[in-house]
Amino acid sequence: MSAPFAKDPEEEPSRSKIGVLRIHGPDKKGIVAAFSQLLYGHGCGIVNAEQCTDTAASLFFQRISFDYSTMHTDRTAIEFGIQEVCTRFSMTFTLNWNDTKKKIAIMVSKYDHCLWELLLRHRAGELDCDIAALISNHEDLRPIADTFNIPYHVFKVTKATKAQVEAEELQLLKEDLGVDLVILARYMQIISDTFCTAFDHKVINIHHSFLPAFIGGRPYHRAHERGVKLIGATAHYATADLDEGPIIEQDITRISHRDTVNDLIAKGRLLEKNVLVTAVKAHLEDRIIVFNNKCVVFA
Repeated sequence: MSAPFAKDPEEEPSRSKIGVLRIHGPDKKGIVAAFSQLLYGHGCGIVNAEQCTDTAASLFFQRISFDYSTMHTDRTAIEFGIQEVCTRFSMTFTLNWNDTKKKIAIMVSKYDHCLWELLLRHRAGELDCDIAALISNHEDLRPIADTFNIPYHVFKVTKATKAQVEAEELQLLKEDLGVDLVILARYMQIISDTFCTAFDHKVINIHHSFLPAFIGGRPYHRAHERGVKLIGATAHYATADLDEGPIIEQDITRISHRDTVNDLIAKGRLLEKNVLVTAVKAHLEDRIIVFNNKCVVFA
């Protein structure tokens, strides 16, 4: 915790002092007022607040972004107050002071369309993060990493070495680099339960299908065989259940009997890269609350 009015040594001086508080729990009267009064009492101003209620489950979700540049106490006092209010209302909270950027790593194989989109959007300033590394099971995309001056690490994966290789990847990501988010940008390997647990709701995968339809591989070929009229892409958090993690973002496009498999793949790739970027942006901006294998995604 920071001492009163002391500057965090790792804080980036150019970053705005806008914190994000996410809360969820049983729906009760007075929650919105309690958190508004708490922040006001510490000298903070609410920049944006959005909430929703799951009436069927009687659950309340809220995201508050607040300006703490004028707070007249300190972070410890605010965090203590938030904990007290959450205890009173049986709520769970996550608080991000946003004084440092999140670190991300991107895992890829040979497909490059999602990778290019992420890197170009990052260069354009649309993704507020630092890209710590690219990780692949192939050498093919190293020239892209070199173009953007990003470290590129190759971990060859076989059935016999998968467990050991994944342990080395986790060592690099968690211990050496301190990565906050892992993005599977068409990474064509199934990550283990251990990996998912180590990055619980911090691994975003792009699936080239409108889940839950056509899970697994070659979805466009199977969609073409079925004669579907819509194809889609789904970005979700990776979990131990393959392609069944909490869904963050989806999109679709219409197709017809005139479209070949290659047409479906081309249209699908456009969906994939846009859906993935949208999901990553939502995570980086702390706009997601995961509950019961579902995502509440705030605007």
